[in-house]
Amino acid sequence: MYTDFFKTFSDQTEKNLEPYLKFNKLVTKNVEVLTELQLNAIRTYSEVGLNQMKAASEIKDVTSLTAFNSQQLAVLTKLSQQMMDDSNKLQSIAKEFKEDVEQMTSENLKTVTPA
Repeated sequence: MYTDFFKTFSDQTEKNLEPYLKFNKLVTKNVEVLTELQLNAIRTYSEVGLNQMKAASEIKDVTSLTAFNSQQLAVLTKLSQQMMDDSNKLQSIAKEFKEDVEQMTSENLKTVTPA
């Protein structure tokens, strides 16, 4: 008698908590992807910064200063492109997360709303 009661209670609890578990998994996946994107961005930007500091520290005369200044446009172009790529990746991640949440919400509404 009590076994059936506890089994029914357990099944109902599992069914009621399933949307929360799905949402938590979705959020965890999104945080993981965002963290990886941010770590890659930090790595890339710090490499650019360190390379620039090394190049600036090697300026000894007017010729090396001219060479350093001529490289700045290429570095800024590369940096701008990297920022655009990172922005596009971030938008893509946000869009995918939004679509997944909307899909999950509509699935949950279908199970709750009578047809």
